[in-house]
Amino acid sequence: MYFDELPLTDNILDALWDMHFEECTPVQEASIPVILEGRDVISCAQTGTGKTAAYILPLLNNLATDQHDPTRINAIIMAPTRELAQQIDQQMEGFSFYSPFSSVAVYGGSDGNVWDVQKRGLTRGADVVIATPGRLLSHMNVYKIDFSAVKYFILDEADRMLDMGFFDDILKIVSQLPRDRQTIMFSATMPQELRRLAKGFMRDPVEVNIAISRPPETIHQQALVCYEAQKLPFVIRLLKQKRLKKVLLFVGKKANVKDIYITLRREGIEARQMHSDLTQQEREQVMLDFRNGKVDVLVATDIVARGIDVDDIPLVINYDVPRDAEDYVHRIGRTARAENSGEALTLVSEKDQLFFSKIEKFLKKETERLSLPQELGEAPEYNPQPPQKKRRRATKPGGKSHKPQRGGQKKRASDGKRHQQK
Repeated sequence: MYFDELPLTDNILDALWDMHFEECTPVQEASIPVILEGRDVISCAQTGTGKTAAYILPLLNNLATDQHDPTRINAIIMAPTRELAQQIDQQMEGFSFYSPFSSVAVYGGSDGNVWDVQKRGLTRGADVVIATPGRLLSHMNVYKIDFSAVKYFILDEADRMLDMGFFDDILKIVSQLPRDRQTIMFSATMPQELRRLAKGFMRDPVEVNIAISRPPETIHQQALVCYEAQKLPFVIRLLKQKRLKKVLLFVGKKANVKDIYITLRREGIEARQMHSDLTQQEREQVMLDFRNGKVDVLVATDIVARGIDVDDIPLVINYDVPRDAEDYVHRIGRTARAENSGEALTLVSEKDQLFFSKIEKFLKKETERLSLPQELGEAPEYNPQPPQKKRRRATKPGGKSHKPQRGGQKKRASDGKRHQQK
């Protein structure tokens, strides 16, 4: 389906034309018509499928065609991270270029002027407020905000907000909104807890489910089976050989991000780190340097990396194997964008083999294997097996464990200690 087949205003279609948006993605084709009807929607689609446009375009259209007060807040879009809020704000600016709507982005920052700008937008009434839950609550706790005119409430990456512990904050915000509103939820996954919470503040929602798409063929996917201790030496060797700019290195834990960043810098590699401990000003400077090619390697966690929107990333390295196929597709989808090709390399240690085998089952193919350089030693055998269940001791009705006896005598433990399996 093409965008001009949808009942969108001429101003929106003109902006889409200028941005070279012509054909709808599956999630846009499935979601936009339902949202235009004013129905509550739960849309399950992975990141990178065009979901931001899937809710911004009908929101702008409804604002243009419905009666609303331009001096009050009419719509709220919630996002889990500052980076995603910024990204949504940028897309809002593009899609509404010919439409007379105002928006304000409300997220954390160390600059006092930022707070004042956000306060003016919230008190004077921006058409659309794009906010992280914690920051919006901070404003609500300091002064009164009029939410009585809010007609549209949108949650983006709802599963991430649930994982990050934001849903209590969201419920506090929802309690201040009018009951007669349209609520839209986008999420990459739909766990039962999230579905249960959604039923509490949504009205007979229409469900849109878009299957996880596999990575495009323009991404050259490779894997290296190695021990955990061999990962960093291999990465250093690879980066010095390739001498690439804008390499994205995904790491599972924030503490490991810091350690890897420090080691790369000591090795003379122009690296930056991206994690939740950085101030907003520091994050913005890191992203500016990354986009401008001043950074060889950006070491980042999954949560903050969801706001990274750079077209010309040549290589993505999964330092740690993601725990599900959706995160894998999202990560490597940072490369090969805007009709470019790219490479994705995943380092598979012994503890990650089972997770990686599940990803390969989803891909329906075996990823090309790289050989570990001889100077780094022997690689472990690739043999993904689920962990064996521990045998339970039989128990007597009284609840005490029954130890098997041999020859009528109790078996004596050699050291009196129980061996724990790691």
